Amino acid sequence: MELSDELLIEISYMQISKYRTKTMKALDGNVKIPSAIARDSGIRTNHISKVLSELKAHELVECINPEVRKGRLYRLIDTGEDVVKNLE
Repeated sequence: MELSDELLIEISYMQISKYRTKTMKALDGNVKIPSAIARDSGIRTNHISKVLSELKAHELVECINPEVRKGRLYRLIDTGEDVVKNLE
């Protein structure tokens, strides 16, 4: 399967950061709150919010309930799922 240039750029963006890669893999097929992402990825919680905002800016993840302060739920969007499938 031929990957689009946009997808290759996002895969490259993911691969330069262990934190982004681990966060995306923790979300693969799941909906989670940041503390669960931190626990499952082995990344400290204070780093997770920065990583999630970077991934949101790249349109790889979305927050399902942005109106709440605590217990926000995150999941991969279609592009994010494609990127995770193609990570080494």
